[in-house]
Amino acid sequence: MTTEPRTSDAATTPQTPSQLQMLIGGEHVDAADGQTFEVTNPATGETIAHVPLGGKADVDRAVMAAQKAFDGPWSGWSASKRGRTLQKYADLVKRNVEDLAQLDSRNAGKPIASARNEAFAVSLVLEYYAGAASKHFGETIPVSRPGLDFTLREPIGVIGMIVPWNYPLNMSAWKLGPALATGNTCVLKPASWTPLSALRLGELALEAGFPAGVVNVVTGPGGSAGAALAAHPGVGKVAFTGETATGQEILRLAAGNVKRVSLELGGKSASVVFADADLERFAKDAPNSAFDNCGQDCTARSRILVERSVHREVVERFAEATRALVVGDPADPATQIGSLVSRKHRERVMEFIRSGVDEGAVLVTGGEPPAGESFERGAFLLPTIFDN
Repeated sequence: MTTEPRTSDAATTPQTPSQLQMLIGGEHVDAADGQTFEVTNPATGETIAHVPLGGKADVDRAVMAAQKAFDGPWSGWSASKRGRTLQKYADLVKRNVEDLAQLDSRNAGKPIASARNEAFAVSLVLEYYAGAASKHFGETIPVSRPGLDFTLREPIGVIGMIVPWNYPLNMSAWKLGPALATGNTCVLKPASWTPLSALRLGELALEAGFPAGVVNVVTGPGGSAGAALAAHPGVGKVAFTGETATGQEILRLAAGNVKRVSLELGGKSASVVFADADLERFAKDAPNSAFDNCGQDCTARSRILVERSVHREVVERFAEATRALVVGDPADPATQIGSLVSRKHRERVMEFIRSGVDEGAVLVTGGEPPAGESFERGAFLLPTIFDN
């Protein structure tokens, strides 16, 4: 496995943690009770920010602000005006790609090259919905009696958005874009491990010209702030991406007022390799699709089913290509594999690895943190392959 112990100046120079605030009703605010929590750089263990520990009272404030905006000037905006403002939003994101990428790289341990690509992709998502804002049409329905039947699409109202830590910026944009295009207001709750880029995305929405309260960002734990958002009677819909067990809990919480729910939950993606496949090409492409974002992806190629006659060759080729991946400082443009999102999450992954060994799988490569002093404080883990 190729490991790169080099560290950038940004990674080695201690920095004063930022004191951040939530965005509610167009204003930067602290939590109602004044509590905060630490946000760390998982590659260094360094505290990089103190963020409000939002709870039910803060969700109440945000929902009220979103409802006020929905009932106010926002409801009078035409679809074309929403689209033009979304385009301004997309343009602002493009101009701030480096800033957003640095936030996700430091906060989530992403390689800076990947973080830049993801931040640019966010601008394209918003640009797409800018064009889609004026493309939502009703339908006329033929009826047997004289008259006219038609459907008219209307905004739902306040949308609660709960996004995960693996793609904090992208997941926020994928939820904000369609909601804003169709005239809704938003309360965004990022994951506690990775709230920084979502807070910045909220600020850019305000800079783009969306009225105060149209986009609100509440930070805090899923068990308190997230649960309060899912259960809130003033929220018309909840959009959630994350673990299946959490999605089940959100369904239970949302049932109280029969609100609409959209869930994007965990996956288990497999590849099937037959003997007549191009094995060289497979070995070249497979490591990236398996270990992109450190494998923290519901679409990661986490299983490979191989025809028996080429099994050994596929394992050897795949392992060789995986060992060539560069594990290192996320701030280094040459790094391909950065840090996992936290040391706590790394321990969970290590438990999976120990379980695999105990159950008889053969550990082909990886399975442990990389060696070297520069990796000791972070949540690094070598890409791991089991054969069974």
